[in-house]
Amino acid sequence: MPSSPTAPRKSHVLFRLLAASSLLAAGACATTSGQQHYDVVIHGGTIYDGSDAKPFVGDVALTGDRIVYVGPSAPGAASRTIEAQGMIVTPGFIDAHTHADVFIRSPDPAQRVNAAWLDQGASTVVIGVDGGGTPDVADDARKLQASGIGTNAVPFVGFGAVRERVLGDDARAPDAAELDKMKALVAKGMCEGAVGFSTGLFYAPQSFAKTEEVVAVAREAAKRGGIYDTHQRDESSYTIGLLGSVDEAIRIGREAGMPVHFAHIKALGVDVQGEAGDVIARINKARAQGIDVTADQYPWLASGSSLDASLLPRWSVDGGDKALLARLDDPATNARIRKEMIENMRRRGGPSSLLLTAQGYPWTGKTLAQIAGDWNIDPIEAALRIIRQSAEKGGGGTDVASFNMAEPDVEQFMKQPWIVTSSDGSNGHPRMFATYPEKYVKYVKERKVIDLGTFVRQSTGRVADIYKIDHRGYLKPGYFADVLVFDPDHFAPRADYVHPRELSVGVKALFVNGTLAVENSQTTGARPGRVLLRPAPAGCP
Repeated sequence: MPSSPTAPRKSHVLFRLLAASSLLAAGACATTSGQQHYDVVIHGGTIYDGSDAKPFVGDVALTGDRIVYVGPSAPGAASRTIEAQGMIVTPGFIDAHTHADVFIRSPDPAQRVNAAWLDQGASTVVIGVDGGGTPDVADDARKLQASGIGTNAVPFVGFGAVRERVLGDDARAPDAAELDKMKALVAKGMCEGAVGFSTGLFYAPQSFAKTEEVVAVAREAAKRGGIYDTHQRDESSYTIGLLGSVDEAIRIGREAGMPVHFAHIKALGVDVQGEAGDVIARINKARAQGIDVTADQYPWLASGSSLDASLLPRWSVDGGDKALLARLDDPATNARIRKEMIENMRRRGGPSSLLLTAQGYPWTGKTLAQIAGDWNIDPIEAALRIIRQSAEKGGGGTDVASFNMAEPDVEQFMKQPWIVTSSDGSNGHPRMFATYPEKYVKYVKERKVIDLGTFVRQSTGRVADIYKIDHRGYLKPGYFADVLVFDPDHFAPRADYVHPRELSVGVKALFVNGTLAVENSQTTGARPGRVLLRPAPAGCP
């Protein structure tokens, strides 16, 4: 896939011709004796190629940014050989849903290495999720590429970014002209290379949109071959309920005419725990009817959110922080907010289920119940104190890990053939640093919910298939050299809920576009990542 975010469509043809010719040259590169020569040979590892094929012991050879051989024994010499006996060799993991912006957009080049993801084996991260993706896809990609990033990035254009640009934070429907502006922004993002259209209908101001508005805007992505990726409106019992929200997402895909992908699928909170089977049945019914429905999932029992998203009623944030503060200052409205917060806290499992994870605050690492005890106030008052301070300062400090999922639901989702792995990696939650080794250790080695082949498939090829990521996700000659070698005995998480920023261990080597990015659980400092833009679809300027 081309790395230039602004190349016109004709250049894609040229790119492919040049890539093909360079690949042939690389594959045929020989010494004077006629022996093929490679940059790197990964020798003797157990190879899982990203598909459903059985693993085998063999070699993977790399030249430049491409894989040039996958088989029992590479027929040639290499500038470097990585001995991988006893190791697992797979495509680099593709994280289907991330909030990696804190690293890849950092002013610090060392942070842009994105070690949190590299050290758990991820070579590619999907960004712009939950409706957050900018419609200025080409300009954003250009800036990311120029700054140098450690992992590849696959962007979405987001409903939240589009709606806020046109309507701000207001809880109202767009008029015809405003709707046309939103549609044009989504079309722009798709034409500039976004993989699809993402929403976060649980979050204000996106939550203010009716289904029909979402369908109308989503159609612009559908016309251009995009996928609909959604943090659905309700994963719990806040508004239309978990099952009603599943139905809405499938309806949006059906009416817009596009595949549907559920972000971080779950049954969240005491009211809906145990409903995984009902969700699965609805998805399977839609798939049987010809709708392409898939989902990603993280292997943790705690979600990551904020106090305001978890506890505040959506109407209270209509108009943004300034409007919220005015409502909190009005005694009658404040009382109404508190009443609804009590119910929201109940469905989350109570104040002891909310761990405050924002770094550098007096409440960091404590539950809402504990900080309320420290301050000798009730939990709702403690939550409001934190929320108010955040609103007055323009954000920050409200991050939480919310323990509200049941193990049987997590395992039931994980076994589905349309599930892939994601971290939903966000500040203060160990999933940012440890999702893949956590899933491997807990659900492959210990609980044996899935086998190793399924784990690899859910983390590589199936993700590339869903998002149509060109020439990635598989170990095949001609594919880009995103290749992971990990030690099955030592691949493990180090981060937990108390220490969420500890790097994972057990990666012997990780190549990103043919460049060694991790060696023996240490990042090399290289930043070989690319922004993976889709070629401009038909109908684009």
